[in-house]
Amino acid sequence: MSVDTATVAKIAALARIKLSEGEVAAMVPELNSILDWVEQLAEVDVTGIEPMTAVIPNTLRLRDDKVNADPLTGGNLRDKVLANAPANEHGFFGVPKVIE
Repeated sequence: MSVDTATVAKIAALARIKLSEGEVAAMVPELNSILDWVEQLAEVDVTGIEPMTAVIPNTLRLRDDKVNADPLTGGNLRDKVLANAPANEHGFFGVPKVIE
């Protein structure tokens, strides 16, 4: 694939980037070298290689999923939380209907 000045001008217009004629001419070889490099990468045989999400192996540090026994920060505070609500319905915050 090869890029010419018309293609660079079109890309610049689509990206809303104002380039002078000299800048357009300077971008042509740069974009062509980038495309040549991408084509060179496409020639590499990657069969049998698993995709990577990171360069180094990462493992998540997970904590135990348990309810806090502290009465101030633990669970089962629905009645105390809903006491501040202007309206509650069936154990949830009551809100006005938005969609008709």
